[in-house]
Amino acid sequence: MSRFLTLVFAVCLAACSADQGDAPAGDTASPDSPIPIKVVVVTMFETDEDTGDAAGEFQRWYERRDLSTTFPAPHMHHDIQANLEDGILGIVTGMGTAHSASAIMALGLDPRFDLSEAYWLVAGISGFDPEDASLGSVAWADFLVDGDLAHEIDAREIPGDWEHGYFPLFSQGMQDKNRKSYNLGESFQLNKGLVDWAYDLTKDMQLPDHPTLAATRDLYTEHEVAQRKPFVLRGDQLAAMTFWHGQLMNDWANDWTEYWTNGEGEFVSSAMEDTGTYQSLDYLTKAGKADVNRLLVLRTASNYTMPPPGKSAAENLLAEQHDSYAGLDAALENAYLVGSVVVDEILDNWEAYRVKTPGS
Repeated sequence: MSRFLTLVFAVCLAACSADQGDAPAGDTASPDSPIPIKVVVVTMFETDEDTGDAAGEFQRWYERRDLSTTFPAPHMHHDIQANLEDGILGIVTGMGTAHSASAIMALGLDPRFDLSEAYWLVAGISGFDPEDASLGSVAWADFLVDGDLAHEIDAREIPGDWEHGYFPLFSQGMQDKNRKSYNLGESFQLNKGLVDWAYDLTKDMQLPDHPTLAATRDLYTEHEVAQRKPFVLRGDQLAAMTFWHGQLMNDWANDWTEYWTNGEGEFVSSAMEDTGTYQSLDYLTKAGKADVNRLLVLRTASNYTMPPPGKSAAENLLAEQHDSYAGLDAALENAYLVGSVVVDEILDNWEAYRVKTPGS
């Protein structure tokens, strides 16, 4: 970073905009040299305060990991919280790919931190395909697929032999094998060795269950896996800014993921942010500021991406938006429980993992 940009950055930090007024009270740090960070926990939203009220994705990490040291961040959606003794940063990016990409880039260029050896854990909730998992389940992603970069024709106007009105940019449809490829970020593959390691570490965990989960999952009589108790699995992430729902959209998500991963990926979770996170980390890696090969994406099932038999897509979606998701609390808890196993393993064996990435 140039001397001029560093000065501008320092002035902005000193200003501490009013947008950060809802940050929790805690120690405020102002380091003289970059602080080496071991783990960055990336969450996407929090409800109101970071502690003491209804929890979002960040609150459990803030409370249980003592992320009480505050680094003012007027250049981001939320202040940066840290446990400097353990070497953990926790951030809330804001929802959507624009928020996640800008937050990760802002953090990566922040001169207060040395993130060159840090591991990055995305831990968030999402909708899950009932063909693959149940409420409260936890999926480690191998592929992150973008669901926004596309052409679209209204479904009422598509040709009779098309299954979807959504098809890849610069193509003649989903079956076009000769489409031009400009590598716009339609799909990213995470470090397979690291994902293998994280999955193996957590795959046999017994996740807590709750009667409210059973009441919803028992409705999915045509999806055997959806009726299981929560479990840990491998499953890929489709990131799209539109919150979609329904059988036909679920079919599209499976086809889209298969297309962009050349048949290697399996759609499991639907969220918004993870391709933006990866893209920024990829650029930061090229700048020597981070290591995208140390990124893990963990998503947990707060709801299903399609309705149970007997309910329309519109009816089910509107009911969920009104009453909240049946699996929300379990998804938040299990994101912390499973993610913490990986975080603890990294911290407990930092001298080894600092030098060599697990699975490499």
